[in-house]
Amino acid sequence: MKSINKTARLAGFLYLIMIPFAIFGVMWPSTLIVTGDAALTVSNIRASGSLFALSIFSALLVQLGHIWLVLVLYKLLKAVNKNHALLMVILFLISVPITMLSELNRLAALLLMNGPDYLATFTTAQTQSLMMFFLDLREQGVFIATIFWGLWLFPMGYLIFKSGYIPKILGVFLMIGCFGYLIDYVIFFLIPDFDISIALFTGFGEQLFPLWLLIKGVNVEKWEKCAIETD
Repeated sequence: MKSINKTARLAGFLYLIMIPFAIFGVMWPSTLIVTGDAALTVSNIRASGSLFALSIFSALLVQLGHIWLVLVLYKLLKAVNKNHALLMVILFLISVPITMLSELNRLAALLLMNGPDYLATFTTAQTQSLMMFFLDLREQGVFIATIFWGLWLFPMGYLIFKSGYIPKILGVFLMIGCFGYLIDYVIFFLIPDFDISIALFTGFGEQLFPLWLLIKGVNVEKWEKCAIETD
């Protein structure tokens, strides 16, 4: 049963290692976009060169890593309640294709910027406007994915709270984090000029939880007892 701590530490490692890739792949590209100025946005992307393309690869890599992560977390938390653990997996996996398909819009923007021959009929202004359209569409897709980035935290937090082999407070923090993402989603569509992310203030559970798993692991005896009771 001590192997469950290997699972816990793998989950912690995967969770933490995805954070810098997610920042670079999902969040960093938004810093290049200048609202209402297509020419400057295109100029910023050109200046970034291969970094912009690499950020797309990073965003896709994160989603593949997330599939592995949520399956490892399922193995760790199913001892509490298999149905709730399965709900956690389903909610998170829904976000993966949404996010990956959203990245197609950035690939389209790159295609427009590099100007294949069949795009020669477009003027520079038209090309830049189309690029902005695809970049905006990508941002819309990412915010749709945030619904599920938030929702999956609630069953995971609840499982942790009920587990007994991971501190309850970490589960509370994760459930709070759920509402941060959902509030951000509502704000994005109803108050688009509001630039503050609530999830930045409620997401500390997503740093503390993997750190705990990586450093402390779980209480093996309590996990074993929980697993036996569930079976």
